[in-house]
Amino acid sequence: MTRQAGLFDPAAPGFEEIELADARMRFMPRFYDPAEADRLFDLLLKETDWRQESVVIAGQARQQPRLCAWIGDVGYAYSGLSLAARAWSPTLARIRQQVEAASGHAYNSVLLNLYRNEADAMGWHSDSEPELGPDPAIASLSLGATRSFRLRHARRRDLRPLSLALSHGSLLLMESGVQRFWRHAVPRESAPCGPRINLTFRWIGAG
Repeated sequence: MTRQAGLFDPAAPGFEEIELADARMRFMPRFYDPAEADRLFDLLLKETDWRQESVVIAGQARQQPRLCAWIGDVGYAYSGLSLAARAWSPTLARIRQQVEAASGHAYNSVLLNLYRNEADAMGWHSDSEPELGPDPAIASLSLGATRSFRLRHARRRDLRPLSLALSHGSLLLMESGVQRFWRHAVPRESAPCGPRINLTFRWIGAG
């Protein structure tokens, strides 16, 4: 395991390399210190125009079990849902700059998801829309309650699924091969838990 020094929490050990077949993934448990993570969580909870959208699954429209917002330079579409771009707030613009500096990747869009409680979830999927390119690098920032992030290989059944606890202020980088070879999900929790905001930064190009 190798580490890279943290940027925004002097006490943070930096990025950990997560062992993942056919892919590269890095994780920083304390990208933001607790006080800054608290501040950003409160700001985003109040500033964001949260909406519950519907997606098409197996030909049927279903409400997503969470709230979301799409911010960026361009729009985005997935699972029959089209999201118009909304302007970057000063808070989100600053977070984007910090995530870009830490990750080494450029981002022009971010999808925010608000998991209100233990019943909100995200099903198994990969971020593989054509606009993301053949091998996207996606940065996932977590604020609020810790939730389990599950991964399973899309082809190899000999590989055991992986579970990561995405804690308050943590940053996960899904880089080469993750979207091509792995699927991920945020399942419902059996025990009560508080709200969580997740920000996934992406680069949207031509479809």
